[in-house]
Amino acid sequence: MLRKDLDDALKQAMKARDTRSVSTLRLILAALKDRDIAARGKGKPEGLSHDEILQMLQTMIRQRHESIELYERGGRDDLATQEAEEIVVIQRFLPRQLEGEELTSTIERVVAEIGASSLKDMGKIMSRLKADYAGQMDFAKASQRVKELLG
Repeated sequence: MLRKDLDDALKQAMKARDTRSVSTLRLILAALKDRDIAARGKGKPEGLSHDEILQMLQTMIRQRHESIELYERGGRDDLATQEAEEIVVIQRFLPRQLEGEELTSTIERVVAEIGASSLKDMGKIMSRLKADYAGQMDFAKASQRVKELLG
């Protein structure tokens, strides 16, 4: 479904002559193709799963946020703007993101369900979050919140 949405969005962007969307969607599809090939080499003939595609998109957004920060420090506002526009295109394919208090309450609920009491349980918590909330949260932020709660 998500693969078809990406292909359809590329066709629409090409018809609309939206160069930013076209270039960003081509980057997404190229990254997806590369990861599919790698997955097939590891014995997954169908390529990436839906959740893995969502994680890939999350990673692409995180990389762009890091680039924006670097470009702004270097005085390259034009490149920072380009990265921000790419983030907007990528976010169209992700479910609504859990942020702030909603993120914290979700993590607290998972911690309580697992019965976690120390940082030793962090792996269990993170694997549960990744399984249940793929594409819905930034797992780097979630990891920080888990450490704060258990530390």
